[in-house]
Amino acid sequence: MTDVWSDRQKPIAPNAAKLMRAATLVAVGAAVVMVAIKGAAYVTTNSVALLSSLADSSLDLMASTLNFFAVRHALTPADAEHRFGHGKAEPLSALGQSAFVAGSAVLIAAEAASRFRSPVPLQQDGMGLWVMAIATLITLALVTFQKFVVRKTGSMAIGADSLHYTGDVLMNLSVMAAIYASTRLDMPLADPIFGAGIAVFLLINAVRIAYGAIGDLMDQEMPAADREKIIAIVKKNPAVKNIHEMRTRSSGAQSFIQMHIVLDQSLTLIEAHRISDNVEDSVLAAFPGADVIIHQDPEGVDEIHRPVGGHVH
Repeated sequence: MTDVWSDRQKPIAPNAAKLMRAATLVAVGAAVVMVAIKGAAYVTTNSVALLSSLADSSLDLMASTLNFFAVRHALTPADAEHRFGHGKAEPLSALGQSAFVAGSAVLIAAEAASRFRSPVPLQQDGMGLWVMAIATLITLALVTFQKFVVRKTGSMAIGADSLHYTGDVLMNLSVMAAIYASTRLDMPLADPIFGAGIAVFLLINAVRIAYGAIGDLMDQEMPAADREKIIAIVKKNPAVKNIHEMRTRSSGAQSFIQMHIVLDQSLTLIEAHRISDNVEDSVLAAFPGADVIIHQDPEGVDEIHRPVGGHVH
């Protein structure tokens, strides 16, 4: 007998998938450019702040490459062995990115500590400033595009990528300030001080990325605002007496919503089914592409089975 898998898991819209793939490709391209120009600038200036930015961009390239493959796997349609799709590849990628970012922070902190003990004069500050200005413009353009994609798709992996590239914008500005202060204001310690500050900022970002990824992998509930929105939508249907046992989770850009709705016990099965379809359509209008499963309970009948972790509303 052939194993026929469920087709309830709805694929991500083609336009959203296209945007997600484009975002990962653009991120890899931008990272390659920034590694090249920052590498050349570090060799010329000998700045630890610029080295910290180069190290971060190198890890960005590895993280974005990982993201490139993870997002493509996450967009693979559900199959017989993965009936809920492959969306967990996104938080796994985000978790990997957090490790890259944390490793970058540790390396930068170590180099900054050595420069505190033995400050090194910077050279060719003009080139360093120009390179960081160009890198900042490239990163700003990338982050703007990534945030647009995240708004359209809700992708966690691209959101994590956007988060650390946003940190890169601040890092680039800090590097420029460090180079200027060290060379023009005769403050040699400014370079390692800014490097240490950047390391702390990166570590905070790594924790934020990891926290969100772990929540997704552990099937954490959707945000409270989204849950309240779902409840309000369901209760707008006059035939729904109550809603309970609602459970939600996310798997990458895919959302899963389950609930029990209480209906008049005199309704026929066909009428109850029609009401459930109307409720599902209303929820999907607010959460396009979500997988919505609704169980109908007759009013006044005691619940026999209550799922583990269910909540009563």
